[in-house]
Amino acid sequence: MLETPDATRTRRRAPRTSAAGQAPAAPRYIRLRNPFAPQRGFSDDAIAAIHETALTILETLGIRVLLEEGRALLGAAGARLGGDGMVFIGRDMVAAALAAAPRRIRLRAANPLREQDFAPGAMLFEAGAGCPNVFDRARGRRPGSLESYVETIRLQQAFDVIHVHGPSAEPQDVPVALRHHAMMKAQMENGDKPMFVYARGRAQTEESFEMIRTGLALSDDDWGDGVWASTVINTNSPRQLDVPMTRGIIDFARAGQMTIITPFCLAGAMAPVTVSGALALQHAEALAGITLAQMTRPGAPVAYGGFSSNVDMKSGAPAFGTPEHIRASLGSGQLARLIGLPWRSAAGAASNVADGQAATENTMALWGAVLAQATLTIHAAGWLEGGLTFGYEKFVQDVEALQTIAELAHPAPADAAAIGYDAVAEVPPGGHFFATRHTMERYATAFYAPLNADLSNHGSWTEAGALTADQRATAVWRGVLDRFAPPPSAGGAAERLAPWIARSAARGGAAPED
Repeated sequence: MLETPDATRTRRRAPRTSAAGQAPAAPRYIRLRNPFAPQRGFSDDAIAAIHETALTILETLGIRVLLEEGRALLGAAGARLGGDGMVFIGRDMVAAALAAAPRRIRLRAANPLREQDFAPGAMLFEAGAGCPNVFDRARGRRPGSLESYVETIRLQQAFDVIHVHGPSAEPQDVPVALRHHAMMKAQMENGDKPMFVYARGRAQTEESFEMIRTGLALSDDDWGDGVWASTVINTNSPRQLDVPMTRGIIDFARAGQMTIITPFCLAGAMAPVTVSGALALQHAEALAGITLAQMTRPGAPVAYGGFSSNVDMKSGAPAFGTPEHIRASLGSGQLARLIGLPWRSAAGAASNVADGQAATENTMALWGAVLAQATLTIHAAGWLEGGLTFGYEKFVQDVEALQTIAELAHPAPADAAAIGYDAVAEVPPGGHFFATRHTMERYATAFYAPLNADLSNHGSWTEAGALTADQRATAVWRGVLDRFAPPPSAGGAAERLAPWIARSAARGGAAPED
């Protein structure tokens, strides 16, 4: 029988929806363990063949390393050097590197409660990163600015399910030689989570490290105890490490900070058109970067990176959330487990707006990473246009998906009280459980309270303005930014950084390395 909604029913639903922009009060999502069994995209024999092919690629075809210092380090460790920057890495070197690489990395943070154990089995998420543009419904699509970068850091800080700060929106209104000043300052003034540092040359890297030490008032012992900064090293597929990326591996390794070696292999473009072929190339390039890190400093914190997908063969544009993307994530997880290292995957969306396509692409890619047991999933919230735009509404909707997965990381109670035999006995056949003692004791916390989803019926939804998901998401991010207050650990960072930044800026900052 169809029922007409009444006031009583509407009131019962109200607690199911969080106030606009309200992040969960309890820190349920700060540290998560993956509750799912790892899924396979390939047979064990296929993974072994992909691994063997990658070793053969490094040994016989080689990889071009454009930085002389990188070639020298690899050569001194036993690699064969060829012409035109080519380096041929033997499998014995790879084996030695994998034996030296740590399986567990302590990610430090300004707030000790935000520290993370970066190790197999952990489940960490990072927002969309490296976007030159931003979009929201109130202000439209526009180039990233310092204002939008600060806003995205505040959005990341507001939700515990985002575990690591990332460069969501590139502040293009700040000169490149000074941009790292603004980005590091914004992270420390508005957040207290593990930080990201771009590897854009030795000068910028060293200045960024010094800013962390200065802003957080770290002693030498503090700096040496764990990882305070991480970066992503993207190889230039196929089979090339450019100057800034090679420099980044070396400088981060020497400083004891973490590099995530991540080839970006798009099947059909810069990698073979098959997923297995793309994985073989990805694996070879990642192993090369890991080997360089360990030849620089044995035991240097380094993570395996897998971010392979396919292109649209009609346009050449990158595709995400496709079956090929998911299969590549599953295969990457198998390869990471084979070599025993923590690893990162990626979600993301090719859609241009926060529509149904964007939600589907990101959610499918996200589940691919989660079921592949990725230690860290980057681009998990806010990524649009294949990384060209960071979407505010998209971020909110993706956070909802992340919080849903995070809830599943907590075991459901199943003791006698939770199972509720007495509640079943109390309710006669055909009755309801709304007013039982069992329900009344638990109703406020029994279910996940949506951040943005509207669970009301059509009548109530219409009466409330018939707002769509993206319209509601606008209210959420606005509410977060309106109420934002820097975390207590951010106190004093700006004052400590101000004179340091002034001195560096007076010298012209630090230009990136080509």
